[in-house]
Amino acid sequence: MTTTLTETPRTSVAVAASMRGGAKTYGDGDAAVRALDGVDVDIAIAEFTAIMGPSGSGKSTLLHTLAGLDRLTAGESWIGETQITGLSEDKITQVRRDKIGFVFQAFNLIPSLSARENITLPLDIAGRDIDPDWFGEVIAILGLGDRLSHLPAELSGGQQQRVAVARALVARPELIFADEPSGNLDSRSGGELLGFMRRAVEEFGQTIAMVTHDPTAASFADRVLFLADGRIVDEMREPTAERVLDRMKQMGH
Repeated sequence: MTTTLTETPRTSVAVAASMRGGAKTYGDGDAAVRALDGVDVDIAIAEFTAIMGPSGSGKSTLLHTLAGLDRLTAGESWIGETQITGLSEDKITQVRRDKIGFVFQAFNLIPSLSARENITLPLDIAGRDIDPDWFGEVIAILGLGDRLSHLPAELSGGQQQRVAVARALVARPELIFADEPSGNLDSRSGGELLGFMRRAVEEFGQTIAMVTHDPTAASFADRVLFLADGRIVDEMREPTAERVLDRMKQMGH
């Protein structure tokens, strides 16, 4: 795979995250599992990218290694212009804190903090000021204005997930990574959430990379990457749920 780096030069044009020759192996010897097998990918700025593939295809591993939550076994990856391969844990943590927002299937809210405190937590930790206009806009879009004083236990699943999205958006990260963000929601709440994420891309120039197994969720994206056996095997622009489903069926999903 060494030729990959010359065949696919990394462009510095409007790329929020990228990877060249990315490989990730778990375990040793006969028990080794190659979760990523030489991945070249660019996540374009101000685009919504969905990452799909059968179970075990490496999509969550790709998300986690792009985000610096897990380290590649081989290859290189960047967040913006910063090459994170080989950085110390402290440095990677700093890059993540400054540039990335996360939305996980598990909401990861702190039970003892109000919705407002959960939303502003990343800024509080980083010692950064909250932009009140931007905060107000995000809260209005997500319909959380009358829920800010509530604890997570007092919120529905959909409201908790919207709090998690607000937490990611309020810090104005360069890039949001979302792992099955609508996975725990009913179809109406999930559709609303994905609609908000779509608007964040279109109206605020947000960059989002989302792992999903749901063709309907993928249809909100600008671009879908299809993984199989740790490799990107196809991509689709302007996806519809029907086209995505057909493609997944061809992959034996």
